[in-house]
Amino acid sequence: MAERNLDFDTVIDRRGTNCIKYDFAKERGYPENVLPLWVADMDFKTSSYVEDALKEIAERGIYGYSDTKHDYFEAVSGWLKYRHGWSVEERWLLKTPGVVNALTMAVKAYSREGEAVMIQSPVYYPFGEAVRINSRKLVSNDLILNEKTNSYEIDFDDFEKKIVENNVKLFLLCSPHNPVSRVWTKEELERMGDICLKHGVVVVADEIHSDFDFARKHTVFASIKTEFAQNSVTCTAPSKTFNLASLLLSNIFIPNDNLWRKFQKQLYAAGISQLSIFGIAATQAAYTHGREWYESMKRYVGSNLDFIRDFTNTELSGVKLINHEGTYLAWLDFRALGFSADELDKRIVEKAGLWLDSGKIFGKSGEGFQRINAACPRKTLEEAMNRLKRVL
Repeated sequence: MAERNLDFDTVIDRRGTNCIKYDFAKERGYPENVLPLWVADMDFKTSSYVEDALKEIAERGIYGYSDTKHDYFEAVSGWLKYRHGWSVEERWLLKTPGVVNALTMAVKAYSREGEAVMIQSPVYYPFGEAVRINSRKLVSNDLILNEKTNSYEIDFDDFEKKIVENNVKLFLLCSPHNPVSRVWTKEELERMGDICLKHGVVVVADEIHSDFDFARKHTVFASIKTEFAQNSVTCTAPSKTFNLASLLLSNIFIPNDNLWRKFQKQLYAAGISQLSIFGIAATQAAYTHGREWYESMKRYVGSNLDFIRDFTNTELSGVKLINHEGTYLAWLDFRALGFSADELDKRIVEKAGLWLDSGKIFGKSGEGFQRINAACPRKTLEEAMNRLKRVL
């Protein structure tokens, strides 16, 4: 049976499907006819193998309590070995309804109210929310934009200083980083990991975008050293790679028995146990049979990111794409235009008719930037970029 869904150019109408990206503009304060390129899901059909697996479940007509067997683990571990050369053990695995859920569980498991948890702003906004909503102290080791290289860097002196001064207990690592698109080098990860070991800081690595590594090969944080594996939680999911977000299934790997038990306790306390039968089937099918679809999709998204780079360089004076290394989310710098963050948002929404992710939601250091989703048909992306050109 051959892969059928390799057409990424066709625009699929998602309106009227209870789709957050297209159907909830009015509820979120945007014009109903806005063109959305904000939330991180794709406008592509997923692998036909996933479609067929879901159809088989649906036609059976019984959707009772479900869980995973060893063949599920073989599919997941096989993918991690194929893509990242990382060998995992079945006893390390816990499953959650999503990576954001896992971040919240980790904050509860590895810190107490009032204790400090560190992030690296500008960063995916649920990182900060998971800390604040659980009454922990939010500490940020802000990433530094090197204007010469047009890329973000880690201030390692500040990284260690913030840990010591605030007695940080937990570090939420975004790798690859969303939204600044860095694929951290092994050396950068090792330096952060060593500092965390030195000061007893547990690392929770959100590696949900790890299959979108363009500038260099993604390095799994836990694979670098045995000590890192024993001091970390690795969050993975098929949701970004195969566009399965609504099927609510993530795979969390925790080699340290004590950390594993603490995490599991929080899952039980939250009443999380059985999984969606559709999520199980889709994940297993994607990781077992979806390689051709994935490789084709990644090439297409890569060409879209090249298009954004070329367009900003030639058509959008005063706007630049921050060097893109990973994820399918492009980070655009509008600061040279001189608009305030609110003025920029208003112009993009009201004049361009676009719904992007405003940089300010990723932290104060994100003001003046916008995040745009490149995982869509080229026609949609061209329309969005031309709308920006007309109003800027």
